[in-house]
Amino acid sequence: MDKQITGNVGLYYTCYMLSRKGWNVMPTARNARGVDIVAYSQDGSRRFLIQVKALNKPNAVAMGQTAKNGTEADFWVIVTKAQETPPDVFVLASKQIEALAYKEKDGSRWLPYKSYATDEFRERWDRIGEGK
Repeated sequence: MDKQITGNVGLYYTCYMLSRKGWNVMPTARNARGVDIVAYSQDGSRRFLIQVKALNKPNAVAMGQTAKNGTEADFWVIVTKAQETPPDVFVLASKQIEALAYKEKDGSRWLPYKSYATDEFRERWDRIGEGK
């Protein structure tokens, strides 16, 4: 599965799951800077920004080189094994991402697989809650 298709699987699977939880979801433009999904409650009183990272196999997540890359998101959804049904999904709050990520000497930031692929984050859609 190529990188673009893998990204689409992660994005639209996340939209599907959030919609099932009652959220109105709007994917943003693919490959644009910023978050991937805007989700808001049915009454419009709550809004969340979501960053999605999709991978074909379990691996570390590249987070870019700037401190602000993706941190404007309220939540991160990491989809691994995107070619499987269902994929493995991990839901983390942005503050959890910041606590678990590390920085390389070249300035790139990474989230190690062993840090996010735990039962603490697996299928934790309840972190985002219901959109009703």
